[in-house]
Amino acid sequence: MKIAALVSGGVDSSVALKILKDQGHDITAFYLKIWLENELSNLNSCPWKEDLSYVTAVCKQLNVPLKIVNLQKEYHNKVVSYTIAEAKAGRTPNPDILCNQFIKFGVFLDYIGTSFDKIATGHYAQILETKNSIKLRRSPDPIKDQSYFLCNLEKNQLKRIIFPIGHLIKQDVRTLAEKFDLANKNRKDSQGICFLGKFKFKDFLKRYLGEKPGELKNFETNKKIGIHQGHWFYTIGQRKNIRLSDGPWYVVKKDPKQNIVYVSNKYESISEPRKSLIVTNFNWINGRQPEKKDLLIKLRHRAIPQKCFLEFFDNKAKIILSNKDQGIASGQFAVFYDDDNCLGSAIIQ
Repeated sequence: MKIAALVSGGVDSSVALKILKDQGHDITAFYLKIWLENELSNLNSCPWKEDLSYVTAVCKQLNVPLKIVNLQKEYHNKVVSYTIAEAKAGRTPNPDILCNQFIKFGVFLDYIGTSFDKIATGHYAQILETKNSIKLRRSPDPIKDQSYFLCNLEKNQLKRIIFPIGHLIKQDVRTLAEKFDLANKNRKDSQGICFLGKFKFKDFLKRYLGEKPGELKNFETNKKIGIHQGHWFYTIGQRKNIRLSDGPWYVVKKDPKQNIVYVSNKYESISEPRKSLIVTNFNWINGRQPEKKDLLIKLRHRAIPQKCFLEFFDNKAKIILSNKDQGIASGQFAVFYDDDNCLGSAIIQ
């Protein structure tokens, strides 16, 4: 096949590229230029340069042509603006999901048109296609599985995608990188959010939204117990960086209009709101609502899937969880599974 391989400079996409090369496909590597060097230069000294240097080295080593595609404008319009608006409104955004939906498998898919048969990436997920359906399946690596971040894709997008390392666990990929003696075989995994790379998400928010001192209040007593620098720096369920004595303290509620963040050190006593949630804006990968109402759900990428029951009403659904959850945050994505099959997603209201 003729394949457009998206490469990032990391080990995963490089191993995927080598696998495709060895399989005899006609491959062109593409590096998407979505970094915002002009706007974010004060946060770090060009972290994308290191990425591009590794991409160039690996492509040269494998004798694969490399093209750089500038999607900065599209990325800012589709992902950055959304991230800023959601944070300012007090919700918890997930830019990685929108990056996959609108950029990697949206704008870029339009960019290559029909000149390539497939797009390949180093995602840890699997695609199973039959005559009548297409399934997005979880990776066998429960820690690295990235099906959560692919939940907003549609069937027509998945038909154009392949994940060469999706059936592997991370250690296997590392072993292959050593075996292939890739130029970036010893490079550590990136923990950054999409375009942020080595930037801290808090620094990104500070760059665009600044700081705005507000009150930290005890959820039970409604008494002021501290000061914060902006509600957008906090998400529901957070316990880090709440520098108060008699902890641990958790963020349990936010009031964006008043810029108040409510915290509690008696989190387990707040049980009822943590057992259910309302979701809306569904995306079912195969275009239809599942008949089953008993499914598995993930409320965050690293969360362990748990059982849930869906009650649909007025283009929304009430989700009843089998276990309490400490981090149900509005704006985040709830992702639904039937066994290992990712069925789609909805946004927590």
